[in-house]
Amino acid sequence: MAATATPAINFWPQTACAKAFWGQHELRPYRDLLSDTVDWVDPRSGEHWLDLGCGCGEITRSVWEKSGGRVAELVALDCAAANAGQIERVRRKAEPPDTQGRIRFVQGDFSTGLATWPSAHFDGVTSGLAIQYAESYAPGKGWTTDAYDALLSEVHRVLRPGGRFVFSVNVPDPAWGKVGLQALPYVIGSRRPLRLLKNIVRMWRYGKWLKREARRGRFHYLPIATVVDRLEAAGFGRVSYRLSYADQAYVVRCRKE
Repeated sequence: MAATATPAINFWPQTACAKAFWGQHELRPYRDLLSDTVDWVDPRSGEHWLDLGCGCGEITRSVWEKSGGRVAELVALDCAAANAGQIERVRRKAEPPDTQGRIRFVQGDFSTGLATWPSAHFDGVTSGLAIQYAESYAPGKGWTTDAYDALLSEVHRVLRPGGRFVFSVNVPDPAWGKVGLQALPYVIGSRRPLRLLKNIVRMWRYGKWLKREARRGRFHYLPIATVVDRLEAAGFGRVSYRLSYADQAYVVRCRKE
C-alpha cells in the first residue's frame, strides 16, 4: 500500500544522535571497518577529497594523515551541526595539524545532492556507513530509491576522470547484536567503560529505528550485487568489495573510468 504522508521523525541531524556515535571508533568492529576503508583510500599530494556523512571525523582524520597532510582540500560533509566541533578537533589534533584550513566542515544533506561543487572537482570521495541513508519520498508513492541512485550519480559527477570512490554500507538486515558482542571486551578494558556501554545502548536504540525504516523502504540495506549494479549504472567501473564490521558491512571500492 502506498504511503500518504511523510513521517516527521529524522534523528540524524539531532545532536543527541550525533553524540551517540562519537565513541564508536573506540570499539573493535568499527576499528576494523575504519582500517579496511582506509586501506583502500589513497589520497595523494595536492588532491581534493570529500567525506560524505563524516560524523565525528575518523575517516576525515585518516585521509588527512594517510596523505601526510598534503591534500589540497578535505571536505567533511554531515547533516548534524554538532559534528562541526568534532571536525575542528580533527583539524587541531591530526598529525600533522591542519594549520592552513584545508580540512573544513560543511553542514548539508546529501539526499538533496552535491550541487555545491562543480563537476570533476574531487579526486576522491569516501564515506562510512552513510550513503545508504539517502532518502526520497514521493506523495502517493511512498519511499523510493531515487535519492540513493541520484547520490551515486552525483558522486560520479563531482569526481574527476580516474577519481576513486571508497565507502561502506551495511548488509541486508544487519545484526547489531553481533556488532555489540564483538565490542563488549573493549568496553570492559576501556578507561571509561560506563560511557562506552551507554553509547552502545544508544546506538542499539537508533539501530532499531534504522532497521524499521529500512524495511519500509526509507533506508537502503541492499544486497551487494544490487549495490554493484547501481554503481555500474551510475558510470563506475572496477568495483571490488569485502566484508567488515563483524560481517555486518561491505567496504566497496570503485573508480570513475
